[in-house]
Amino acid sequence: MTGPKPSRRNFLRNSAVAAVGTASLTAVPNAFAAGTDSIRVGVVGCGGRGTGAAENICEAAGQDHNVTIHALGDVFEGQANLAADRLSKNSKVGEKFDVSPDRVFAGFDAYKDVIEACDLVILATPPGFRPLHIEAAVKAGKNIFTEKPVAVDGPGIRKVLAAAEEAKKKGLAVVAGTQRRHQTGYIESMEKIRSGEAIGDVITARVFWNQGNIWVRPRQPGMDDMAYQLHNWYHFLWLCGDHIVEQHVHNLDVARWAFGDMVPSSCVGMGGQQVNTDPGFGQSYDHFAVDYAFEDGRHVMSMCRQIDGCAKDVSEYIVGHKGTAHLMPGNYNLAGQRLRARGEVNPYVNEHINLLKSIAEGQPLNELERVAHSTLMAIMGRDSAYTGKELTWDEALNSTLDTFPTNLEWGARPEIIVPKPGITNYA
Repeated sequence: MTGPKPSRRNFLRNSAVAAVGTASLTAVPNAFAAGTDSIRVGVVGCGGRGTGAAENICEAAGQDHNVTIHALGDVFEGQANLAADRLSKNSKVGEKFDVSPDRVFAGFDAYKDVIEACDLVILATPPGFRPLHIEAAVKAGKNIFTEKPVAVDGPGIRKVLAAAEEAKKKGLAVVAGTQRRHQTGYIESMEKIRSGEAIGDVITARVFWNQGNIWVRPRQPGMDDMAYQLHNWYHFLWLCGDHIVEQHVHNLDVARWAFGDMVPSSCVGMGGQQVNTDPGFGQSYDHFAVDYAFEDGRHVMSMCRQIDGCAKDVSEYIVGHKGTAHLMPGNYNLAGQRLRARGEVNPYVNEHINLLKSIAEGQPLNELERVAHSTLMAIMGRDSAYTGKELTWDEALNSTLDTFPTNLEWGARPEIIVPKPGITNYA
């Protein structure tokens, strides 16, 4: 067994049909608005986050937007079919589910079918695929909801930044899954922080995502290397980017927000695979600590850890000359004054409310550059820890380390090497 096989449609596609399809897809995105026009939504990546986002956008649409879940795609055929079954029975999706069997796609090219079939695409695969999928969706003129992070290396970030510029030119809406940016408590807290009202001038920040172990999925009988790595994607660099990129990007994004969305000029990081050394953890480090320096002399201290039995903290501390704001979802302490965010909407729903509203009003949100910069901040911290070297922003952005496979195919994959500071070199 070499891995799940793609759908018959993927095999039958020929280059001529694909070329014609892509050329005809550059629709005007704002034609799909509130009222009678339907926004056909496609989901690329049918795991928990993809199906969750499908539910979220249906809840966000309510009666204001005629949204339907129109197509599903996943590299694993079984996962795509399972998502179709679950969403068809989901009470929050209800009559908004409109996926016929011929619009359930599988294989490495499934994203092409979903993009072709829909007006708005949800991108929720493992992050390593994100640059490829974002680029294709923007080229086709489709509105996008993309999960974070949006890349796992410098070449991927450069591809996403180019797509961000193209999306602006085409007037496309692109909202990212940095949901704290759409959470009332964070928004109101940050307004008070940025104005100087809450803590005075922002001096520094400390950000954390320290938790217990993350899941490890064992290799199933008959799985080849590619199928296994996709199945256990969190622990392979080319798919996940490691947990500082995949997870801690949320906290780093909040730090940048407090700093007026500045980018760091350099960083020095450290970390390792100290406790979680079982082969199932692949290349994942179990802890990182990074000191980010900014051009104006300020610093952000970042820590993230996934080790059982250790102190936990998933929050941000924004330090000003008058006091410290301590932020975490649902709990916002501004220098001793607790902010009460009244009527706070589920941020996973609110990000889709904002996306749909921006499309309907013809003022499309485009968060792609911002989330790309936060992602690169995480990538540079990771690579500094992996190599033990100080890295600059420009070095991270222009890195030649391209982790994405030249050919996506079932079969053997290169040997897994855990990075070693002082030895590993990404020149």
